Amino acid sequence: MANDDKPFNLINGATGGAIDVAREVDHQRRIAADSKLPLEQRLEAYEDIFDSEVGDTSLVRARNIEREVGFRQIYLKFEGGNPTGTQKDRIAFAQAMDALRRGFDTITVATCGNYGVAIALAASFAGLRSRIYIPQNYHAHRIKEMTDLGAEIIRIQGDYEKTVEESSIQAHKQEFYDANPGGNNMLTQMRAYGQIAYEIYDELRDAPLAVSVPVSNGTTLAGIYRGFLSLYRRGKTSRIPRIIAGSSFRKNPIVHAFLNNTPSCEDLNPQRIHETSINEPLINWHSIDGDHALGAIRQTGGWAADASDKAMRTYSRLIREKEGLQVLPASTAGLIALMDKHAKETLPNDRYVVVLTGRKS
Repeated sequence: MANDDKPFNLINGATGGAIDVAREVDHQRRIAADSKLPLEQRLEAYEDIFDSEVGDTSLVRARNIEREVGFRQIYLKFEGGNPTGTQKDRIAFAQAMDALRRGFDTITVATCGNYGVAIALAASFAGLRSRIYIPQNYHAHRIKEMTDLGAEIIRIQGDYEKTVEESSIQAHKQEFYDANPGGNNMLTQMRAYGQIAYEIYDELRDAPLAVSVPVSNGTTLAGIYRGFLSLYRRGKTSRIPRIIAGSSFRKNPIVHAFLNNTPSCEDLNPQRIHETSINEPLINWHSIDGDHALGAIRQTGGWAADASDKAMRTYSRLIREKEGLQVLPASTAGLIALMDKHAKETLPNDRYVVVLTGRKS
């Protein structure tokens, strides 16, 4: 993300039910966080928390939106049902359990908001310390949630990419668990996001024709693709869905590479990228897992498209008014990519899944 001296407020950060979750699983949390207990007992308690509270999010048919846009069989996979309100809980809890199993006492990550809260919550349940690196010029309201959960906040002068770099450097130097994208724990992250594909299969009993996902680093999209690839290879589904990516207009390397037909993702000019309170969750001048996401789009015959702030606001309002779901505007970028394609060429009458990655405060 571009560096900017002006403070930046994320007015639409997601919120979740972290406090309520803590109450509901207090017995297991106390066991998992107690360093005096045997590791096996702690892991069993933590896995129970993970299985009962993270994932298994709702998949609902958006019949009212179908009528509005003249397009049938749209299903919304709402990730806002996770404890902190976004899909980030899936990889946060998976990595905290991995860190606990491998004997780490601290987990670190760079964030501009949602991921940091997810890591702070997951680490607190495991009895781990969390060090959250945040760009100096960001003032997300979720920082208070992180500190309330015991996280140590470290401010870094520079943009998000610089903050990721510093967090990873310190992880190596101080032997912290590195939860940043693109690191040694990438497969753990991909497997966690692959659960979204398994949950869609559980509901539909086959793969849909297409799955639309908002993209930033590309990790969520790549993980969903890998999940469906595994299902297909094991004979569970009759096909692999076409993977569709949506992101902020001219501000994401994955979409840029697809639209310009370049063989791989190329870094954008950070000075030409400007964040807003709408597009921030989507944009990066460097998409860390971008090539994995780009490969998934191309290998499945999918596509990628830009989404304007105006369109994202419009579709988030449409989802709220027609389906009763409060979503971050940025979360609608995948839906916009699907709708724009349908407007240009009528898509087949089949099942389409749209992943909504966050909940509005």
